[in-house]
Amino acid sequence: MIGFLIKKNFFDLWDNLFRVALINLGFIASVAFPIFIPGLLVSALPLSIAAMAVGILWCTVYLAAAAYSLGKVSDYSSFGFGDFFRGFKEVWPAGLVMGLFVFLIWLLCTMIIPFYLSIGSLVGLLLAALIFWLTALGIVSFQFLFAIRTRLDSKLSKIIKKCFIFFFDNPGFCVFVFIYNVISLILSGFLAFLMPGPGGALLFLDEAMRLRLLKYDWIEENAATNADAAKRKNIPWDALLIDERERTGTRTFKSFIFPWKD
Repeated sequence: MIGFLIKKNFFDLWDNLFRVALINLGFIASVAFPIFIPGLLVSALPLSIAAMAVGILWCTVYLAAAAYSLGKVSDYSSFGFGDFFRGFKEVWPAGLVMGLFVFLIWLLCTMIIPFYLSIGSLVGLLLAALIFWLTALGIVSFQFLFAIRTRLDSKLSKIIKKCFIFFFDNPGFCVFVFIYNVISLILSGFLAFLMPGPGGALLFLDEAMRLRLLKYDWIEENAATNADAAKRKNIPWDALLIDERERTGTRTFKSFIFPWKD
């Protein structure tokens, strides 16, 4: 399943290079706001902090709208500017939640964990370690917040709950997706984050969620008659992905470079 996920993601990125690059350009421009504007307001500290907070919230709302639009790419379609702007209206609350989560992570990493480490005692070390691992759990779980909003639910409380349910049901898969995207974003730095960049990471998360949901459809359909389904093991991925593989197809190097010659 993981091999097909990587293949499908690569094909979809290649077919939508221009759209993903535009999303990444928009995000780079958005990030400039919380980075540079607060520095211009350094003489007015409250205003500088407010500008940074607004900038961060704007960035996460922007990513929420981008994830909403990229869901169409996962579904073998495409999106336009109308879909992107419609996404702002649909998913901005999820973007605000992600913004608050980012602020919480920043607070934990820059103030709370260092504070407990500075105590210099075993209790402080244990508390810092506990908070660190809880933070890691939150990051790996919340990475799917936008994908869950796009595919499963619009109610924020249910979205947050499903983030953790999805992680605890698929811990290895979630860690793999997180590491894959971290490496992808690091490598994106060599291309000025234009490709795959944040847009590519969002697309990978949505496709990972979309394909993993096939598992739950199979369990729901077969739990009453299939022991493996009832025990949520031995998922027949080869059978579940037949249609997906047919729709994705195969390509040669020539077809990537000169698609009009096929």
